[in-house]
Amino acid sequence: MTDGSGDGAPSRRSTREATTRTERSGLGALIAKHPTAWLSGALAVAFLLLGTGAVYAGATSGSAQPPTAAATSGKGGDDAEASAEPTPTVEPPRPVPDPVPAASRLRTCSIAALASDPRLAQFQGYVLNSATGEVLFDRGGGTPARTGSVLKILTAAAAVSALGPGYQLSTKVYRSAPGTLVLVGGGDATLSRLAPGQESFYRGAPKLADLASGALAQWKQKYPDEPITQLVLDASYWNPADKWDPAWKRTEQTIGYHSEVTALQVDGDRADPSRSTSPRSTDPIGRAGGYFLEALRAADDAGLVSGNVAVSQAALGGGGEQLAEVKSQPVSALVNQMLLVSDNTIAEMLARVTSRVMGFDGSAASLQQAIPKALEPFGVDPAGMTIKDGSGLSEFNAVSPAWVSQFMVKVIAGVNSLGVVYDGLPVAGQKGSLASRFTGGNAVARGAVIAKTGWIDTAYSLAGVVNARDGSRLTFAFYAIGNVSDNAKAALDTLTTGVFSCGDNLSNS
Repeated sequence: MTDGSGDGAPSRRSTREATTRTERSGLGALIAKHPTAWLSGALAVAFLLLGTGAVYAGATSGSAQPPTAAATSGKGGDDAEASAEPTPTVEPPRPVPDPVPAASRLRTCSIAALASDPRLAQFQGYVLNSATGEVLFDRGGGTPARTGSVLKILTAAAAVSALGPGYQLSTKVYRSAPGTLVLVGGGDATLSRLAPGQESFYRGAPKLADLASGALAQWKQKYPDEPITQLVLDASYWNPADKWDPAWKRTEQTIGYHSEVTALQVDGDRADPSRSTSPRSTDPIGRAGGYFLEALRAADDAGLVSGNVAVSQAALGGGGEQLAEVKSQPVSALVNQMLLVSDNTIAEMLARVTSRVMGFDGSAASLQQAIPKALEPFGVDPAGMTIKDGSGLSEFNAVSPAWVSQFMVKVIAGVNSLGVVYDGLPVAGQKGSLASRFTGGNAVARGAVIAKTGWIDTAYSLAGVVNARDGSRLTFAFYAIGNVSDNAKAALDTLTTGVFSCGDNLSNS
């Protein structure tokens, strides 16, 4: 019986079913016969297809080709959609520093062991490359601390700023009333009692003899018949009672490192005018008056000076007729004399006169305002420093090593006449308070370290410039604070010699 297709031939449906059964039986038989081979092959084909798809997808998503014309023509329809490529994702540009900082070199020369020398006690230090401004070494450099006489760098700079390198300190003589001479001090402690032609410790200092003879010449000309019966000493340029900081040791005075700070005195109140270290008195004003009276008598060829002149201390006040005046060396010379041997008396005088010229009262307390204000024109922010005196003898002064190092960059550049300060600094093995230092293995740095020394009972310090072996010019400030002794100086020299040897290869580790 047929399915109705005609002439008795098998139907197409039955033929397809038979063929399918044959193919299934053949393929199934083959798989059944070789299952492992077929499974491996199937996995290989699947891996190939997946890999190809991934490559295609990556190429498509990473393509930066623009859209096709059909996609951008604005025509709609299925054809446009089919031909459009995916829109690429554009990442925003990364931020780039402007300007791009230069790569920092790897530095390998260390002074860490030298800075850990127990002789340095509580050590603080800072080193800069003066040309690049890079900080090469920092151990507590940002913390204000006692400076010792390194503070004299600031005092010198303030005087140069406020007074000017050519400014001179004056001592004057007035006639205030019949028979009365007034000797008025203006802060010049270098005024000398030695005879003309003899040099005191302060070379080029003005002489009392010239002041006395000048005053007598005017008196003789104008008041030939009027004897001089009174001598008034005026040290009121600042309060004469404000003459000694409580933190200073009185041994500084008795041994001879420092006089009391009065606006009128002679030879820095030294017992021996020719020596740097010489005992000082407890009455520099009275002592100056006695020496001036002696000079008056020596110059009096007309018998004008009474045999019994009454000497007193008072302020001249207004009025009075000026008879004579002598002036100190210019500030540039005084700064040199102060820095080379660390003269405390000149330092205090310059600080007090700076205060007065800047409109303050010349008191020790005023220095906290006057000195930082005088330093502002140099472009280094003085905020945070504590100034108790001009010499650095007070342990309550506080300036950070970082500030001093940064300021020394200004000094070596000669900003606003700061070359005067640089020229006055001691030089290792050559001059000033460093002349006898940097010995033995440290002698290699002689002539290359230009720096201010400092010493008080609780601190040794050294700060300035190192012209390093590799040609770099570094500024530095090193403080040894606390339980220190004289051997801290050798430790500071060795540390500074290390800076000289390392140069710009100095590492902070």
